Amino acid sequence: MHRNFLRFGILLLSLLLLASCGQAMSTGNLKKAGLLVPDTVNDQVWGTKGYKGMLKIQSHHNVEVYYKEGMNTQMIVERTIKEFDQKGVNLIFGHGNEYVEFFNRISKDYPHIHFVSFNGDAENENTTSLNFEGYAMGFFGGMIAAHMTKTNTIGIIAAFEWQPEIEGFFEGANYENEDVNVVIEYVSDWDDDNKAIEYLDKVMAKNADVIYPAGDGYNVPVIEKVKEKGHYAIGYISDQSDLGESVVLTSTIQNADILYELVAKRFNEGKLESGNLSFDFQDDVIALGKFSPKVDKEYIEYIQAAIEKYKLTGKLPNE
Repeated sequence: MHRNFLRFGILLLSLLLLASCGQAMSTGNLKKAGLLVPDTVNDQVWGTKGYKGMLKIQSHHNVEVYYKEGMNTQMIVERTIKEFDQKGVNLIFGHGNEYVEFFNRISKDYPHIHFVSFNGDAENENTTSLNFEGYAMGFFGGMIAAHMTKTNTIGIIAAFEWQPEIEGFFEGANYENEDVNVVIEYVSDWDDDNKAIEYLDKVMAKNADVIYPAGDGYNVPVIEKVKEKGHYAIGYISDQSDLGESVVLTSTIQNADILYELVAKRFNEGKLESGNLSFDFQDDVIALGKFSPKVDKEYIEYIQAAIEKYKLTGKLPNE
C-alpha cells in the first residue's frame, strides 16, 4: 500500500513538472502587473487590446495581473494604485494619454513601481510614455482609400487634431490621387458615437464614399452605418475585417497587446527606459490588417512592398 502511494506521488510530481515545462517564469524585476482603463475592456477595440496585453504578460511571465475599469479621475486612480501597491504590483499600465499627468504626479510617492502610459511626456525616473508612430499607418491607409474611391471624396472622422495618423492619412491620399478631396471632422472625444455618426452623415452628404473612423469607441458603429450605405471604410486600432470584408478595405492596427508584452519583458530584464518611447512598423507593433477582396491584388502587393521598404529605410513612397 505504501509503495503504491509512493508511486502515485512520484507520478503526480512528474506531471506537475511536465506541466510547467515551456512556460517562462518571471525571475527578474517583474512581480505583478496592473492595468487601468478609462472605460471598459469590452469595447472590442482599444480597451480589449489592453486586456489582451495583460493576458500575454500573465501567460509569458507567470505572474498575477489585475485590471480596473472606469479609471477616469485622479482620486479613483490614486485609490487604485494604493490597492495595487498593497497587492505587490510593481508595473502599472495606464491605458491612454489621460494617465500621463496622473502618473507624473503620483509616481514620486511610489518609487518601487514603474508607471507606463501613452502619447504624452513622462517626466520622472519611474515613468514611461509609449507613443505609436501613427503617421505611416495613416499614410498607407490614405493611399488605399484614395485608390478605391469612386467619387474622389473620402472622409475622416477623427478624435483629435493631434493624431499623427490623420495627417498621414491626408498626405497618403493626396500622394495616391492628387485630385482627391479629403473631408475631416473632429469628434473631440475617443468614444462619442452619437457625435461621430452625426459627423459621418455630414461627410457622406459631401459625397465621401471611403471613411476612416479614427476613434476608439465609435469606429465600430460608424463602420456599421457605412456598411448600410454600401460604402467603404478603413478600420482603426484592430483588424476590423470581421465587420465585413466587402466594406473594410484594410485596417490601421496598433498592437497594444504585443507592445505590453514587449514592455513587460524589458522591465523584467531591467531594460525599460524612462521617458518617451516610440514604436512603428519596424517594431511589429503597427501593421495593416487583412485586405478586402475588393482591393486588386496588384495594388495590395504594391502596398506591401512599400511597407517593407519603409521598415528597412524609414522612407515612405513620397520620399
